[in-house]
Amino acid sequence: MKFDYNSYPYPSTRRTIFGKNGIMATSSPYATSAGAKILLEGGNAIDAALAASMTLPVVEPTGNGLGSDMFALIYFEGKLYGINASGRSPKNISIAKLREKGYDRMPSCGVNVINTPGLIGGVMKIYEDFASLSLEKIFEPAISYAEEGYPVTPQIANLWGESVEKYKSLNREEFNEFFKSFTLDGRAPRAGEVFKSLDMARTLREIRDTKGQSFYRGELAKKIVSEVERLGGFLSFDDLENFEARYVDPISTNYKGIDIWEIPPNGHGISVLMALNILSEMEIKDREDPKTLHKIIEAIKLSLTDAKAYVADPEKMQIEVERLLSCDYARDRRAKISDRARTPEAFKIKSSDTVYFATADKDGNMVSMIQSNYAGFGSGIVVPGTGITLNNRIENFYFEEGLANSLEGGKLPYHTIIPGFMTKNNEALGAFGIMGAFMQPQAHVQVLMNMIDFNLNPQAALDAPRIMWIDDKKIQVENDFKPEIIDELKKLGHEVEVVSDFKSMGRGQIILKDKDVYIGGTEKRTDSNIFSY
Repeated sequence: MKFDYNSYPYPSTRRTIFGKNGIMATSSPYATSAGAKILLEGGNAIDAALAASMTLPVVEPTGNGLGSDMFALIYFEGKLYGINASGRSPKNISIAKLREKGYDRMPSCGVNVINTPGLIGGVMKIYEDFASLSLEKIFEPAISYAEEGYPVTPQIANLWGESVEKYKSLNREEFNEFFKSFTLDGRAPRAGEVFKSLDMARTLREIRDTKGQSFYRGELAKKIVSEVERLGGFLSFDDLENFEARYVDPISTNYKGIDIWEIPPNGHGISVLMALNILSEMEIKDREDPKTLHKIIEAIKLSLTDAKAYVADPEKMQIEVERLLSCDYARDRRAKISDRARTPEAFKIKSSDTVYFATADKDGNMVSMIQSNYAGFGSGIVVPGTGITLNNRIENFYFEEGLANSLEGGKLPYHTIIPGFMTKNNEALGAFGIMGAFMQPQAHVQVLMNMIDFNLNPQAALDAPRIMWIDDKKIQVENDFKPEIIDELKKLGHEVEVVSDFKSMGRGQIILKDKDVYIGGTEKRTDSNIFSY
């Protein structure tokens, strides 16, 4: 890939950043600072990523928490590793039991949507196998921010306010602890106001001192289960005790000479590879060409529709990953793309809040990592006295029997959070990721093509306006697109909604390596930044 680092064709307040010895890109200036501190103290990329991972629940509680899940792609000493730290559904949950509680569809928040959290187990597994510094050093920035406080950034203040209003409108007793732990006298902190959590500082110390054992088998586990049981939920001590983060073999496809890597199912990163395979033998012209955008939209529709049908807990999938990534599959789906917008079987697009970050060090090690509560503060359930917010990932199962992703006890859900990685000739080329639920694979495809097909540098690739398929023929496009492009998409049969609120369009980071230099781009749609040296 050859880039012009002086070319920024889309509105931006950022420029590409370079570094030789290390680089850190996150969605929060505080998490970036935490990782930078670790790199400057001699830590490796993994140490820096773990410091950011533990800082983000403190400074961006709107997108992740200590009760989140996590996935990572780690390039260490010349080899790429995949980590799946997503939890299984509680063993005692079922569709029938939710129906008995009065539900006729999957609930979106509250105690009944809590999945077994995997973040802490994943962090500790990565620490044991790859880290070089002590847990005391890695956890210090997070504990400091929790104890001393930090000024809330503008984007986070907005998201925080939305969550507070949501839980106020629901007016349920189970959210009382949220208001005690994560509001200032019942309201969200405003941009620039200092927020601290002494509860989270104590919890982080206990996680650090017990190497995560307290969270799954000790005092923290007891507190989590006690609150869930008090509120009538399903998560049990047995569910926590049996959690284990897992190594998985990353899956890939070669797109125009570059190997694109994703985590295999139960995540939907496979849909990125499916879409790229469909597009790989199509004529792709200028990014501003409406026919090119049409092809991208249609390929994304097909890959996401198939992911919805097939991706689930690997033990429950009814089709092999290899088949979905085969040339025959891509050829069959490519043949279904015409010069008009089509209506595949569609699924409802749900919003999500997530955090993605990437880092690299002087030895060439790189990390692509993502973690999430799923939606905002997750379930809205906060464990008293701990600052632990619990995820609402159960919502991603289907409330219908007999499907690959139907809700069952002890099952991995279809997962939306996906880190990405690139290699060329078996050497690391870069880490990338874009958070944002079902926008994530759509943004992966668009940002990758921005760099590979259209030669946009990493910053410009992130700045470029995005398209999101909603359902049927409905798409949302950012208002940075030229009016004439939007008009042409309408003529091709797309039902276009122009949006000015970028919140749903994903928020990403990119780190590339070119010989001995790191190149970074960060998201204009959030409070993110980059450190390099």
